[in-house]
Amino acid sequence: MTTHTPHEPHTSTKPLTIAVIGATGMVGSRVITEAGTRGHRVLALSRKPTGDDPGVTPVPVDAGNARDLREAFTGSTARPAPDAIVLSVRTEPADPVFLTGTTRTVLDIAAALNIRVLVVGGAGALRSPGTPDLLIADDPAYVPTHLRPVAAAGIAQLRAAETHGHHDWVYLSPPALLQPGERTGRYRRGTDTLLTAADGRSWISAEDLAVAVLDEIESPGPERHITAVHREPGEHPAT
Repeated sequence: MTTHTPHEPHTSTKPLTIAVIGATGMVGSRVITEAGTRGHRVLALSRKPTGDDPGVTPVPVDAGNARDLREAFTGSTARPAPDAIVLSVRTEPADPVFLTGTTRTVLDIAAALNIRVLVVGGAGALRSPGTPDLLIADDPAYVPTHLRPVAAAGIAQLRAAETHGHHDWVYLSPPALLQPGERTGRYRRGTDTLLTAADGRSWISAEDLAVAVLDEIESPGPERHITAVHREPGEHPAT
């Protein structure tokens, strides 16, 4: 079942330390910016991290290296252990072996350290609107043939999380279209079914997806699989 909930920007009363894997990517970089505006401390994990923001600690990490990740998450006198981990990595071309392996490794370490994990996944794992037995990955109305390998990799990543023993994770699927844009702070939150905006499109800016990421970290819901879509001012949450 899909829920439709409006969200507006807010600030957590408790500053957190958030590790972002894929810190230089489209979503990861915006998650870091959003976290900073809310007063959170960020561990920016990537192969070549940069930045001079005092609230962001660059951490050179190979996401495919379990030892690198374990050291980054364990904490030390130089940097604290994270309260939450955001895994936002992509490969071109799609590499389901890397995605599933990295996801399992992150969940392994997070389970041992009791850290919440939010995986920014793919839209292909969502159910098609009006056809709950059909995944977006198999619906040509949303996923053309040449993008099916990417969608399938996202599904494999979700299945890796679902079969893992860690108790505290959530998989966030963006809508059909995710691209850089404006931060409005407005979106509708759903569960495992694709949502569409008021104009009929299924889209959200990377900036507003970052808002959804931080909202979920600050106020976790009970669902394992969620999504978010753009919401116009005044739009009813059930439209």
